[in-house]
Amino acid sequence: MSLIVEALLMSMGMIVLFFLAFLVLFILALTLAPIERGLSNYIWLHTTPPPPKIPIPTGSFRDFSKKH
Repeated sequence: MSLIVEALLMSMGMIVLFFLAFLVLFILALTLAPIERGLSNYIWLHTTPPPPKIPIPTGSFRDFSKKH
């Protein structure tokens, strides 16, 4: 094989390997995206403060009628 053909084959091989590595990382990111989304939701749900509790009304209808 001549030197030019060998250099072309090597450069084409490196370009193909580069794109294959990119494809593998892209597929890995696609497969891990739902897991990351679930973990993110879990963290956000547990770091937000709970909503304030609504006070239970005390008294009776007689107290209401006295005030109004």
